[in-house]
This record gives sequence, structure tokens and C-alpha cells, in this order.
Amino acid sequence: MLITEAGEKLLERARRILREHDAAIEELAEIAGAENGRLRIGSASAMFATEQLPGILEKLQKKYKNAEVSVSSGTSKTLVDKILHGEIDVAFVSLPVENTHIQTELLYSDEVVAIAHPSHPLAKEKYISAAALADEKLILGEKGGNTRRMIDDFFDAANVNPHVVMELSRQEAINKMVENNMGVGIAGAKSSLKDVAKGKVVSWWVEGAEIKWNLGLARLRGGYYSPIAEEFSKICRANFEQREKKFKASK
Repeated sequence: MLITEAGEKLLERARRILREHDAAIEELAEIAGAENGRLRIGSASAMFATEQLPGILEKLQKKYKNAEVSVSSGTSKTLVDKILHGEIDVAFVSLPVENTHIQTELLYSDEVVAIAHPSHPLAKEKYISAAALADEKLILGEKGGNTRRMIDDFFDAANVNPHVVMELSRQEAINKMVENNMGVGIAGAKSSLKDVAKGKVVSWWVEGAEIKWNLGLARLRGGYYSPIAEEFSKICRANFEQREKKFKASK
């Protein structure tokens, strides 16, 4: 079934009315007590959801003991759609988000590096060229994401055809494949720091590449932002500021 332009406008108006209704219900519920509230969170990063989110939610629970908090996963695009449809309140997504109805806040930025098994012939090198990297058995993230798009653009600009042997949806899976010497992966420098320190992988800066993975908190622009959502955002900012300080101290 095709929806006309007029139908699209009517559908968006209906969605806006439903969002305003839900916001009014939440405001009334929050008047009943500071410990109440509802927060529906989405995360496009499994690594963040497993390593950072539990600590953030623990701090949130201290102030909002009786709050109803739910967490769902998905791609950045899927989560943005859920925000637009009023299915979730906030989401951790890869930036940028090209939608004028979505407001984002940068929380975390990680420069991309190449990672390899410690037995690799170039393990002691600090840099690798685009041509040398393209000749490796590359393990990359799936197409469709911002980071993969920037990686593909980098190889195109360098006029080389990368030898991609695997495309995986999760960074953890890429890291594990590299640990088992299945190829060379692309990962964030900060995210790989622990594995490099443990000797599981080695990392190289990629010559000429200025690719950064940016994680941000997305919400509906102009929509109701509850006290619990504000507190959640505040805790997230503090968490990532602390993470950045630790990274700088370790360099």
C-alpha cells in the first residue's frame, strides 16, 4: 500500500499527538514522586552496552529507585526510527545522524586503527599504508554504518581495492577473529587499548586515514525530556569524561 504526501503528513501529525499524550502521562507520573519515571534506552553498540551501560544504570537507580528502565539493541538507523515513532526515549547511536527531527549530543570519539595478531610480520610497525592494508585479509564491520562508509571512502580515495574476507555486525566479533589470527581488523584505538596491553593484538595507525567513530546520545528534537532522561544524560556525560581522562593518562 502506498501512502500519499497528504497521508504522510497526517501520519506524522498522529504520531506527534501520541507522543504528546505519552509525555503528558509521564509528567503526571513523575509528579507523584521523584523516584518514579520511565526511560526506554536503545544502544547500537554492543560493546558499550556490556562494558559501560551497567555502571551508568547503577548510578541512575540510586536516584530513581522505582523507575521503569528498559534497554533494547539495534542498528543506529533502526533506533532513530524508534525514537521518531515514540518507541524509545534515547539511544546511543553512531554519528552523524542526518535527520532534522533528531537531536544528538557527542559523548565519545575514537580514532580508527588497524589491529592484527601479534605474530603478524609487521607486528612491530607503528603505521601501515592504505595499499599494504588493502592486501591483508580484512575483517570489517557490515555495510550501512557510518564507520564502514568512511573506511570504504578512504580506500576509494587511495585507489586501492581492499581484500575483505569477513563482514561482521559487532566489534567484539571482529576482535575475536583477529585474536585467532583470521585476518586484520579495523577497530577504535581506545576500544582496543585493553587487548593491546594484554598482548592479544597489535595495532597500527593507518597512514592518511582520519577516520573517527563517534558515539552520541540521540533524542527527539523539541520533544519532552523527562527528569530521569536528563539525569541519565548527565551521568553519561560524566562517565565518558572519566573514560577520556583514563585514556589520556594511559598514553
